[in-house]
Amino acid sequence: MSRKIVVALGGNAILSSDPSAKAQQEALSETAKHLVKLIKNGDGLIITHGNGPQVGNLLLQQLAANSEKNPAFPLDSLVAMTEGSIGYWLQNALQNALLEEGIKKDVASVVTQVLVDKQDPAFENLTKPIGPFYTEEEAKAEAEKTGATFKEDSGRGWRKVVASPKPVGIKEINTIRALIDNGQIVVAAGGGGIPVVQEEDGRLSGVEAVIDKDFASERLAELVEADLFIVLTGVDYVFVNYNKPNQEKLEHVSVEQLEEYIQQNQFAPGSMLPKVEAAIDFVNSSPHGKAVITSLENLEALVESESGTIIQKNL
Repeated sequence: MSRKIVVALGGNAILSSDPSAKAQQEALSETAKHLVKLIKNGDGLIITHGNGPQVGNLLLQQLAANSEKNPAFPLDSLVAMTEGSIGYWLQNALQNALLEEGIKKDVASVVTQVLVDKQDPAFENLTKPIGPFYTEEEAKAEAEKTGATFKEDSGRGWRKVVASPKPVGIKEINTIRALIDNGQIVVAAGGGGIPVVQEEDGRLSGVEAVIDKDFASERLAELVEADLFIVLTGVDYVFVNYNKPNQEKLEHVSVEQLEEYIQQNQFAPGSMLPKVEAAIDFVNSSPHGKAVITSLENLEALVESESGTIIQKNL
């Protein structure tokens, strides 16, 4: 029986040390060969991806060329631009990989607006750094000119910070459902999606924010009623006591066990922690679904033997 799977790609699936378009397209060509293993297995696939480095690079380009006649675009537009370009690259790579395997399926990318709550506390507590580093004096001058908020970043300088609100809905969810139900492979919610708020009259407005891609992917998986939510990262398994002599990989683990490990601060914030939290959210929201955290390279082993960190409500 065909499963409905949401796969959240890690950043290493797109970008290594070379930020050129050619290098990213080549990386996605390799990524697509791994993803096709799920499609060959008969599964329906919705793919999400990150865009942090790409948005950062595009923002720097925009600021470098910023002028009265050629003003820099706001952050929500930059998210949309990178969602479109990465979606195109991934769509193209998947179509070529499917052709090589003799599989006749279409791939569609959906530029996705993700709803956030304008009352989310994240809009009062700005935490997500974006853009270039400034000296303290430069940051103060920029803040006075633009009204933006700047914070010192790990001793490296001052950076602009924006909100990172939780996703509450996906505007294009019915379109995504229709595509997947029609047998299409779908690329959606790239980079966490474009953050928008809904006004009282129903109108949508883009906001200057960054949505965590793992939480956006989980929300998407929940709304399409996925059977499986796969979060891809740089390692085959989640570990506790990571990089210590008593390091232990987690293979089959319950939500309750993971919550205990979170209390023990086993997972790094901004790295493995959001992936684990997103996996827990999905399993708790789904009556029959399960989540997996593993690497792109381990997908074939996952298909064949459920290799990776398998998360279920109860063991």
